[in-house]
Amino acid sequence: MISAEQGGLLLRFARCTLEAEFGRRKREEPELPDDPVFQEHRGVFVSLLKHGQLRGCIGSLIGIEPLADAVRRHTVSAAFHDRRFPMLSADELPDLRIEISVLTAPQHLAYADGEELLCKLRPRIDGVIIKMPQGMGATFLPQVWHELPDPEVFLEQLCRKAGLPGSAWRSGGLTVQTYQAVRFAEEEPPAWTN
Repeated sequence: MISAEQGGLLLRFARCTLEAEFGRRKREEPELPDDPVFQEHRGVFVSLLKHGQLRGCIGSLIGIEPLADAVRRHTVSAAFHDRRFPMLSADELPDLRIEISVLTAPQHLAYADGEELLCKLRPRIDGVIIKMPQGMGATFLPQVWHELPDPEVFLEQLCRKAGLPGSAWRSGGLTVQTYQAVRFAEEEPPAWTN
């Protein structure tokens, strides 16, 4: 799908994008090599973490633009437009770690009721999207299983994220899709370069 080397290049690209936003790098566009992978239309999420805690996360479940463009746009959006957090400041950059999740296309998961849904989910493998017929919905990336390893709790929290009662998954009335992700993460924030 995408190699560790390509993922490392995307992380550096995201880091350079943030540096440029804060004037720590010339405003010219950071460059990626001429690789067809970076032109593929893929779903992608960019997460910013500070001291291990989420500081911003924005992405798209389906590819609507080339991967390189999506990483650039979602990096800036995670820093400045995630409504759950104040805008990122330059002072936070040294403590910031970037993660990029490149997604497979979501697939419909057929199920009859909550018990069958529990049986079909693959903890630590699947990202999950839930949607109500009225359009309300939410997703958890596969890495959320590390924080919520119990499938029932995972689904309850996902329903709450969508603005639904925690038990909404039990009825069988939700549309459910699953996807997988390849996650790339900076080991630690790199030292600033001029």
